[in-house]
Amino acid sequence: MNLSKAKKTLIQCDFDGTITTEDVSFIILDRFARGDWRPLLKEYRAGKISVGHLNTKAFAMVNADKQDILKAISGRIKIRDGFHKLVTYCWQRDFHIAIVSNGLDFYIKAILSEIGLQDIPVSAAQTSFLPEGLQVRYVGPDGMHLQDGFKEAHVASFLSSGYQIIYVGNGISDFPAAKHCQHVFATGELLDCCKETNLECSAFTDFNTIIKVLEIL
Repeated sequence: MNLSKAKKTLIQCDFDGTITTEDVSFIILDRFARGDWRPLLKEYRAGKISVGHLNTKAFAMVNADKQDILKAISGRIKIRDGFHKLVTYCWQRDFHIAIVSNGLDFYIKAILSEIGLQDIPVSAAQTSFLPEGLQVRYVGPDGMHLQDGFKEAHVASFLSSGYQIIYVGNGISDFPAAKHCQHVFATGELLDCCKETNLECSAFTDFNTIIKVLEIL
């Protein structure tokens, strides 16, 4: 699908497994959760609970403090090749870029700061560190609390603001949002979903691939 040169363009990009090569939330839960959180993941993958419910329940099992968690992941997280180049490319073409993730705001912002990209806008789960465990809340663009549809709500908000949206993602939770966008870059489970439903998309392995395709859109 060709992009309109007359409209402003925004890249809405997922974080875990898209910008990073691994899901950071899984790393944190495996390291710090008290008890087995993975049955919740199985319920989510089976469509029995929402991703918001998954993360709310799973992270309530974590009572480590913020600094201990960030220390455990610092320097360990691999960024997918070409991400810095994509950010520069967006600046050169006057594209906006925003990260919208079902992950947690505190570690996403810390990782972006660690790689020198702390100015990218981030919308993710708001995290409170409480003695009984982490409290995770999803707040949509309208300020309302959400348990599901977080990424879709942001797509709808950007579309209503006059943007044409390029979507970049890797997971099942990206599909409902991606199908409303003008172009989709997909890898992993999102790519599988696109193929199964015949949703037009461009497959990618790194962000250099995405830049090459953007050059001809």
